Amino acid sequence: MVGFSFPESSSDREEGSSRKRQRSSTSDGKKRSAMMLGLDILDCPICFEPLTIPVFQCDNGHLACSSCCPKLSNKCPTCASPIGQNRCSAIESVLESVYVPCPNAKLGCTKSVSYSKESTHVKECTFSQCSCPATGCDYTGSYNQIYSHFLSHIDNKCMRFFCGDPVNVHLNIASDKMLLLGEIGERRLFALQCFNEPQGLYVTVTCIAPDAPELGKFTYCLDYSMDGHTLKYESPNVKKVLEVSYQIPQDNFMFVPRCLLRGELLKMKVVIGLKVRAGS
Repeated sequence: MVGFSFPESSSDREEGSSRKRQRSSTSDGKKRSAMMLGLDILDCPICFEPLTIPVFQCDNGHLACSSCCPKLSNKCPTCASPIGQNRCSAIESVLESVYVPCPNAKLGCTKSVSYSKESTHVKECTFSQCSCPATGCDYTGSYNQIYSHFLSHIDNKCMRFFCGDPVNVHLNIASDKMLLLGEIGERRLFALQCFNEPQGLYVTVTCIAPDAPELGKFTYCLDYSMDGHTLKYESPNVKKVLEVSYQIPQDNFMFVPRCLLRGELLKMKVVIGLKVRAGS
């Protein structure tokens, strides 16, 4: 059960025993805190993930989140009515009004966010836990702890570099799916991943850290040459993740056609830089 707050309304009514509330006025008398309400009533009834705005409903009032509607071919699974066009403003208002503490409260985060934006906040919260990318390691910790953990325990699998300096990468694409890069100045851990597919090679770079603005933004550049042909990819933003994904990237990647690959050894130059804000 989770505590949250919402604006006081003259239409407040006592609900059934399944949703008993303990109300207490705050010091300014403008808000009340509610306890003992199961927040699962604000989850999508189809995927069971927390509802986020927009929320859609069919003509009979059945709900679905924006992610589920396309998967259902915009057909309500309960009554087969069309769904995905009409939004449920009542539930959206509730989602904006209900505030919950950050899931990382026990780790030090003091922020409260609207229920609809909880998942977005977690991705940006500097207290969010990151997963060690090493195979077989189940260690989790803050972005700083992940950097120190990896360099202390798995240092032989990590290349160190400074922002802006080129790194010459040699990777066996038949056996190695990922190379870890540890940036010394900003103390960030980056993952260079290769996805070897029949049509060619997908290469991408991610930063293992929350997507918090205060942690800075990075760019990256990949250079690959073979038989007089040169491929260059420049990304204006390195995606930040709490855990590396092993799914083929849909964007932000370099593609090397199979015809430009020679053998199993990939040689390329990687440059990761710290993005400078305009006016800095």
